[in-house]
Amino acid sequence: MIDFVDDLKAKNITVIDVSKRSTITDTMIICTGTSKTHVRSIGEHVIVSAKNAGVQPLGVEGRDSSEWVLVDLGSVILHVMQEQTRDYYELEKLWSEHSV
Repeated sequence: MIDFVDDLKAKNITVIDVSKRSTITDTMIICTGTSKTHVRSIGEHVIVSAKNAGVQPLGVEGRDSSEWVLVDLGSVILHVMQEQTRDYYELEKLWSEHSV
């Protein structure tokens, strides 16, 4: 999965193991796109690459606005966000081991 987002030059790729804190997924990958078009392109690339690997996404959200695209692949959830959206929601802080 990291390779798929790295292929399209995603920025600040972060991988968080949430398996002990979440019942919906084991891993969250968060990365930044430089524009709405870049965010949408990264999300679409991951969707196509997953399907080509035989993995059907369980859900995709945010393609229309492209400020934040979420791709749910079951054990991995990908969040592709524009920088200002990522700064606002602070998912890394929310899902860090130190938060309660």
